[in-house]
Amino acid sequence: MKFLKIFLVVVVVLIAIFFIGGLFLPKTYSVSRSIDIAAKDTVVYKNIADFNNFLQWNPWYKMEPTAKTTISGTPEQPDHLYQWVGKETGEGQMKITSVKPVEEVKIELKFIKPFESLANTQFNLNKNTDSTTKVTWTMSGENNMISKWMCVFMSMDSMIGKDFEDGLKSLKEKSEKK
Repeated sequence: MKFLKIFLVVVVVLIAIFFIGGLFLPKTYSVSRSIDIAAKDTVVYKNIADFNNFLQWNPWYKMEPTAKTTISGTPEQPDHLYQWVGKETGEGQMKITSVKPVEEVKIELKFIKPFESLANTQFNLNKNTDSTTKVTWTMSGENNMISKWMCVFMSMDSMIGKDFEDGLKSLKEKSEKK
């Protein structure tokens, strides 16, 4: 009986630490990477805002090219939709929510499986010269209780930052091809 009481106290204390400690952990996250691309902003923009082109440099599609993908809606317009289902990449969708042609693409990123989550993704394009464009890729969202604790051990930046870097390098290669 004494063991059961001690066990219950330990469980209650751990639950309290989980919830009370979670109140002090970051509520939001943001990951951002940039690259300079020796290509016109119109070329780079089309490679981002048209999911048919996006597939050609997307780091997660390259990880699992056998994933089932569906693209619908009008490229470069709100509601243009890219959906995927894969064994390694899970299930999710990206939907353009707003665009400023040749300047900005905002995307709602929804993961369905293996874990549900919602994030905001944004691409900003800044024309450096007539033939050079700086692209900044940002993803931000809110941490739920589980992701707050996960970020104690591994930050979102360390989890997806490398993928952003790889994707931007592939976008650069695709955009700079003549």
